[in-house]
Amino acid sequence: MSAQWIDVGDVATVDATQPFTAEADGVPIVVVRCGQGYFAVEDRCTHDGEALAGGEVETDSCEIICPRHGARFCLKTGAALTPPAYEPVRTFGVRAENGRVLVEVPE
Repeated sequence: MSAQWIDVGDVATVDATQPFTAEADGVPIVVVRCGQGYFAVEDRCTHDGEALAGGEVETDSCEIICPRHGARFCLKTGAALTPPAYEPVRTFGVRAENGRVLVEVPE
């Protein structure tokens, strides 16, 4: 399966504590910097569909916390780490190149 890389914004807009929202091939995503890496997950809590973009980011553990019910998700793998969410969120490949953030989406 091939993929394409979509430019979603300037690296300066991706903050370590506040998720950056974008759209990749029609899917709303949040992009977060954690340490030296960038991570992207679908902007939807698998518990009730709430947007994750308003959630707190734990940079030490690379987790995002759903603002509605507090479910935690691993930004690296998408795994649901705490109830009430049990299903993982979709993850996307991310890379920084020439000052831009690129997100990988399947073709």
